[in-house]
Amino acid sequence: MVNIAIWKKIVDSVRLYPSPHNSQPIKLAVIDSTTADIFYDLDLGLPAESYGISFAHVCAGVFLESLRIVAAHNGLMSVEELYLDDLNFDSNERLHKFARVKLVPHSISPEDNSAYEAFMSRQTSRRPYDSRIVSREIIEGVKEIASSSGYEFSSTDNQQLVDDIIMINQATLFDDLQNDAVYSEIMHWLRFSRNEANQKRDGLSAETMLMPGKLLHFTMKRRWLWTYPGIGNLIRYVYLKTMKGVHQLGWLKGPFQTTSDFVEAGRSFMKIWIYLTQHQIYIHPFGTVITNPKSHKLFVKKANIQENEGTMAWMLFRFGYSKQPPKAQRRAAGAMIIEGNTNE
Repeated sequence: MVNIAIWKKIVDSVRLYPSPHNSQPIKLAVIDSTTADIFYDLDLGLPAESYGISFAHVCAGVFLESLRIVAAHNGLMSVEELYLDDLNFDSNERLHKFARVKLVPHSISPEDNSAYEAFMSRQTSRRPYDSRIVSREIIEGVKEIASSSGYEFSSTDNQQLVDDIIMINQATLFDDLQNDAVYSEIMHWLRFSRNEANQKRDGLSAETMLMPGKLLHFTMKRRWLWTYPGIGNLIRYVYLKTMKGVHQLGWLKGPFQTTSDFVEAGRSFMKIWIYLTQHQIYIHPFGTVITNPKSHKLFVKKANIQENEGTMAWMLFRFGYSKQPPKAQRRAAGAMIIEGNTNE
């Protein structure tokens, strides 16, 4: 019989899962020593994004794969019962249950331990990347992982195309600031100082974004300045400094229409991230290029991506080698556990 304390041990590790804007929306309610319900906290979501609901479910898939990795390292297998109901950010019930997970005994393998080590060390790197090109062999490994889940991974090391897409990513940030709802959402999650990041232990810190906190605060509070030639050019310069050495971009395309698609996309993406981490390769997702309709259209046209009904390019990221980036904060394990009764 699994002691209920194992859930606390698992949560203490799985809380390191990545989430959009580092909002950490997943909550867990322990039912008994082997069972827990998994919820998405709607108050920690990103409803202003055009794909806010879709990527909430992608985040759920990322979490479930993270939970599987952590459980396996602890000699357990997570058996899921999924609830693929539509997510509604306007719901009065702010905790959206998407899974019930049971833990059953599992024999730990070397692969389980390797995946866990990669999960614990995984980071987003916004640092400049060096000039090394990721080998074709590793890229083929990513393609196999994606294909096993019904997705197609493509990449480019064509420097002109890489530079063009980086410029689209940069322009997206400027464009998103003109959308009042998206701007308010970004401001809610920005942490302008190390002290603020340490206190809240979530969100996008200036330190991890490699931006001077005071400059970021000044310019974000005065978004109209971004359109001025002087300050706008300065912000572009600071931003593009972090993009030095980017020689490869990758994207995932496939089914992206149903809740099941979104969850599976999250699982697949997390598997790929773990695989790349095992090879000492960092990534940095360009999520806003996907969620900004204008930028998405420019990206797929520039990369010559064919999107059919029910399928889309749903993930874009740079990947390569860099120095270890600053660590993003995570809330304590207790903040992830729901106390008291939950909906059955």
